[in-house]
Amino acid sequence: MISATNINLSFGEQVLFKEVNIKFTPGNCYGVIGANGAGKSTFLNILSGDLEPDSGEVSIGRGERIAVLRQDQFQYEELTVLEAIIRGHDRLYEVAREKDAIYEKEDFSEEDGLRVAELENDYAELGGWEAESEAGRLISGLGLDDETLGRKMAELDGGQKVRVLLAQALFGSPDILLLDEPTNSLDLESIAWLEEFLLGFKNTVIVVSHDRHFLNRVTTHITDLDFGKITLYVGNYDFWYHSSQLARKQQRDSKKRREDKIAELREFIQRFSSNAARSRQATSRQKLVDKLSIGDIKPSSRRAPYIGFDPERAVGRSVLEIEALSLKLEDNEALRNFSLTVSTGDKIAFVGPYHQTKTALFQVLAGELMADSGSFDWGQTIAHGYFPKDNAAYFENDLNLITWLRQFTDAEQEETYVRGFLGRMLFSGDESFKKVSVLSGGERVRCMLSRLMLGRANLLILDEPTNHLDLEAITALNDALIAFKGVVLFVSHDHEFVDTVANRIIEFTPTGVMDRTMRFDDYLKDERVNELRDKTYADAATGATAQHHVVEI
Repeated sequence: MISATNINLSFGEQVLFKEVNIKFTPGNCYGVIGANGAGKSTFLNILSGDLEPDSGEVSIGRGERIAVLRQDQFQYEELTVLEAIIRGHDRLYEVAREKDAIYEKEDFSEEDGLRVAELENDYAELGGWEAESEAGRLISGLGLDDETLGRKMAELDGGQKVRVLLAQALFGSPDILLLDEPTNSLDLESIAWLEEFLLGFKNTVIVVSHDRHFLNRVTTHITDLDFGKITLYVGNYDFWYHSSQLARKQQRDSKKRREDKIAELREFIQRFSSNAARSRQATSRQKLVDKLSIGDIKPSSRRAPYIGFDPERAVGRSVLEIEALSLKLEDNEALRNFSLTVSTGDKIAFVGPYHQTKTALFQVLAGELMADSGSFDWGQTIAHGYFPKDNAAYFENDLNLITWLRQFTDAEQEETYVRGFLGRMLFSGDESFKKVSVLSGGERVRCMLSRLMLGRANLLILDEPTNHLDLEAITALNDALIAFKGVVLFVSHDHEFVDTVANRIIEFTPTGVMDRTMRFDDYLKDERVNELRDKTYADAATGATAQHHVVEI
């Protein structure tokens, strides 16, 4: 159990938290949501003790241990991966170090013998003998092999370090687990593993995430940072979101009688309870129905951007033909003999762990890279727009937002036209004159989406477009792509985004490419797909070379 009592925190004139009182109990998973800048990460830092509030206190159950997903990737450079993971359990780590230091002594005294006997008992009780096997299970689930345990942290790339730090937080079954954006840098397979891990976790979890599917799968409660307060709701993200939208609708309709409003809300909660994936959520929601009043759920104060892609012309019969593309990057074969036909109406999600391959393919199609061999041909009606994973190069100047966006439209377009697109993305008033060099990650993504909307392309190439966006913006982009009448080629680690947008799945595997016309959830459940995936990885283990041709299924 962990609770916050009378927490107050301000930065200058900005009040983040005022008289916050909240309790988190074992057996539940709490999703923390709020607009960018609302203080989600700051709140987790207060709970972990890394940040002192202006007033108030945080208390935890006696003898309980907190584990935190750390964001400093360079903190453990001199440690092995195994040592870094075990550092997640400080007491076990210190016991192991002291025990090993005594054994390394040349003169082993009677006092040392007594002390080491105590330490051996503590080591066993803390699960020290199972530590290496547990660490191996964790990194395996997060997409790293067992050999990684012996490597130095300094040898790993950024994505691998993030996974090790997540394994560190999960290690040793902490009583209270604080996770800030745990799905960052994880592929869809690792996210699915993490979901299952947390579903089986018996203690308290408090998590900040922008992944809606993840929140819906793992959370029993939503902690909403809004109106300068923190409010706790029973249920997952979808339940909170639809409740908030319903409350907003009812707030607008002043003619409705109070009894009608309560009846509508009760019917909504009953329906949601019947669809609950987890029984403890359903039970909690049923209890909520019994005592609910219309004032319990408030409409959110947060604004969502308006995203809409309006193609200048319809897609013709011929879209894109890729023939035997091959490309090496730094002696690594990103693409080899890759062929593909894209058809009218396709919304293709590219999945699988080969992230460099997917990005390289998109860069070739967008004209940013030249393939070593092979060819691709666009249909005569096709105008494509590209959203790159790394957008830093677009913002290396001191232009203001209006001038920056006008670069990507016809010279004769008036300023008011450009400002309209910025307004859609919540850049209004004086914000339109902000220098692009000082924008946050989320603001840059919204600028890139404005650029895409201006282009009026009928084929969109999107490389992880949801990165850095808040939940409202992700939902708006999701809905825009569902409604889009053109063709989409995209990569995303957002499960719900992939499942609701894509109608065709292409997965890169070690020995080929699997191509299936179906929704993502259906793809994951397809027995034939799973058999072929297992075979490709088994073939790779025997030394087969990646071909990146299409596997017939």
